[in-house]
Amino acid sequence: MSAPAPRPGRLPRSPVVLRDGRWWLVGRSGTIPVSDPEVTAVLDELAQAMAAADRTVSALRSRQGGPSDAGGRR
Repeated sequence: MSAPAPRPGRLPRSPVVLRDGRWWLVGRSGTIPVSDPEVTAVLDELAQAMAAADRTVSALRSRQGGPSDAGGRR
């Protein structure tokens, strides 16, 4: 079984964004696709780990009666 695909959007605190299933480097001079399979695999793993952490924080906050928005500060 394969891991779930990361959600589209910017990876927090990084110059990369996932758009239409592809990672892109975003800089002042423009945007270029990330084509190295090893780099994209690491980005996928990092995005999945961050999503899992967000879900865990959200679950902990809901148990404690706090705000459920895990997309805030880390």
